[in-house]
Amino acid sequence: MANMAQAIRMALHYAEENLGVTDIFGEDVGAPLGGVFTCTQGLKTAWNSPLDERGIIGAAMGLAMAGHRPVAEIQFCDYIYNTIDLLKLAGNTHWSTNGDWAVPMVVRTPVGSGIRGSLYHSHSFDATMTHIPGWKVVMPSTPLDAYGLLISACQDPNPVMFLEPKALLRVKGEERIPGEPEDDRALSKMIDAPLGDRSQWKPQWPLVEAFAIPIGKGKLVREGTQATVISYGRTMPLCIKAAAQLAEEGLSVEVIDLRSLWPYDWEMIKASVQKTGRVLFVNEDTEVTNFGEHLVRRTVEELFYSLLAPPRLVAGKFVPGIGLADALEMASVPQQNDITTALRSLCREQP
Repeated sequence: MANMAQAIRMALHYAEENLGVTDIFGEDVGAPLGGVFTCTQGLKTAWNSPLDERGIIGAAMGLAMAGHRPVAEIQFCDYIYNTIDLLKLAGNTHWSTNGDWAVPMVVRTPVGSGIRGSLYHSHSFDATMTHIPGWKVVMPSTPLDAYGLLISACQDPNPVMFLEPKALLRVKGEERIPGEPEDDRALSKMIDAPLGDRSQWKPQWPLVEAFAIPIGKGKLVREGTQATVISYGRTMPLCIKAAAQLAEEGLSVEVIDLRSLWPYDWEMIKASVQKTGRVLFVNEDTEVTNFGEHLVRRTVEELFYSLLAPPRLVAGKFVPGIGLADALEMASVPQQNDITTALRSLCREQP
């Protein structure tokens, strides 16, 4: 099975061949590196930009307004914050021009902890990004979802922020990408650049197929009856493991992968909470003004009489940064035990 980095690479290849993507660019995105996480190796429209995040976002906006379909990369989301004013402009252009101008651009950026990146390579960006109207925002947790969501993003007339959980980029999926060869080693030989001299290397792309996951649709990962846990990105696999552990204790937890943060699948959330009466939201962005807090607020306002217990949030600690040491990183963002403990307590709470 492909890992997430390979899935992203295959989706971008499909997009430049079939969906009109014209420019895939960013710092070290082109040859010879193909991105620090190898997500753009071998792509024919990939090129290296200067080390200038504002220039990258501005160039993508200009290309999109001129009728192109660019896919820009910010190497780590920690360095996207100095582009917030440009992101706001990209998000409000269609609205402020009364529909005369669209901005069909995709911005990809790795987010979150999990690689011992310390202060400057470990931040999350989901809460900040969902504060900017006019953008669609997605964060996959599996290679197949990454493939399908990126294909949808590359077809969308709106700007789309594609958040890549860096801790999952090397994790293989459990579902095959349409057109992916059955032999994992064969796929690697076809599309992974060799170490050393790459000057003569060219990828041999598999015949990948169209597979678009609609932006705004969540995924029911596991059915349950006593509580619901809703997450996305790096913390999603931890929620799945927590639910499986609690099942051995006789507790039934429903698991939902949100996948899309804006728009998000409120109907799926609503149906699950009305069934279980209890809900836990999980992500690793800082807990103050967290996107999960918005979901808690809406749950209380619209589903109050369906609740058997107050909705809860497990999120990152409100600290200035994430430390380099393992203990500091693990204490700063949710781990499986944090989720299991919160769910166990939630399931046992009675009105």
